[in-house]
Amino acid sequence: MIIVDKALDRRASDGNPIKVGLVGAGYMGRGMSRQIIEAIAGMDVVAIANRTTKTALSVFAASGVEDEVVEASTQDEVDSALAAGRRVVTTDPMYLCRTPKIEAILEATGEVEYGARTAEAAIGAGKHIVLVNAEVDATVGPILKVMADAAGVVISNADGDEPGVAMNLVRFVRSIGYKPVLAGNVKGFYDPHRNPDTQKGFAEAHGQRTKMITSFADGTKLSMEASVLANSTGFSVPKRGMNGFKSGHVKDALDLYDLDALLESPIVDFLLGAEPGSGAFVIGFDDDVSRRAYMDYFKMGEGPFHVFYRPFHLTHLEAPFTVARAVLFGDAATAPVGAPIVEVVTYAKRDLIAGEELDGIGGFTCYGMVDNIGAAREDNALAMGLTDGAVMKRDVAADTVITVDDVDLPQGRVVDRLREAQAQHFGA
Repeated sequence: MIIVDKALDRRASDGNPIKVGLVGAGYMGRGMSRQIIEAIAGMDVVAIANRTTKTALSVFAASGVEDEVVEASTQDEVDSALAAGRRVVTTDPMYLCRTPKIEAILEATGEVEYGARTAEAAIGAGKHIVLVNAEVDATVGPILKVMADAAGVVISNADGDEPGVAMNLVRFVRSIGYKPVLAGNVKGFYDPHRNPDTQKGFAEAHGQRTKMITSFADGTKLSMEASVLANSTGFSVPKRGMNGFKSGHVKDALDLYDLDALLESPIVDFLLGAEPGSGAFVIGFDDDVSRRAYMDYFKMGEGPFHVFYRPFHLTHLEAPFTVARAVLFGDAATAPVGAPIVEVVTYAKRDLIAGEELDGIGGFTCYGMVDNIGAAREDNALAMGLTDGAVMKRDVAADTVITVDDVDLPQGRVVDRLREAQAQHFGA
């Protein structure tokens, strides 16, 4: 990251690295922790909160710093250990949010309720928070941004995830005087009826949670990330679930869209199966004849529309720099620009019966599809981020929208309280 690397070098030279608290020691948390501890000067993971301390300890052990670690079960123990220059593992992320010895929280659980609780606490304690958790951002990101602004801290989704990569491109395209009219990513596979049984083998082979891998395959994660990007750009989606045009290469995107329509109403979308197979892309517009000649010379096409893309995304390597952007420059990779633009609505993955409990994102019972907020509200659709633990009040057929009236939600959840605050704040 240009500029960020030099600023981190200064923190390292001053002997004052950015002190990060990591929440979630799973697949992505492990990768990010090792990257920060072993490769990034001027930043350090000083504490990890995880449901099991054994897993958190193994993350520190992988970087060879296990001798420095204290297991803590109270706020005083956390504060004292960090003050003494030790690292900490604990089961309660609230301790990391509250301690004055940590500057930023990196939330990497992928869980909505757990992540929402952590985000609210971090903001309340005056901590910057970076979400490697599109699920939280898509569900309550707009109100968390309002709260972060009021507290004078940054909330951001992570660079390296597709929304962050796409948003970097959007900002680049704007900065060179072009108008972004479409932002999106590339998806290699999409089947909304995939479930933990069908994805178990792939998940185990790659050391990931089965529900997380299922959410990739059934399109829910895609919709969550599209929601994050739409809410950060102010762009809508073309229809429920997006277009998802099949394409041989991302550069062929110009042949797939009504480009004049994009000028009037920019969108977020994805391409299915397009090479180079990862990363993100943006279509930008500029009708200046002289600049178009330069673009043609540099093999970007005749214009006035051009495709800008990056053919990779490396979350575990790039997310730490989002922390640096927040702490050192007060900058977010992606953050909602205001009221929700879109919503991820819930569909039944199979026939559901009254009394059945939904198992949430990446489960057997439901999947999510992104839609514009007006259409979602017209259907009174249940937000996908609220599905875990909801109980069906009536039967719903497969591939049918599940509405708010179709379910009883669990009581006492932070995410429901934040959703209510979000609706009230934005006049929904």
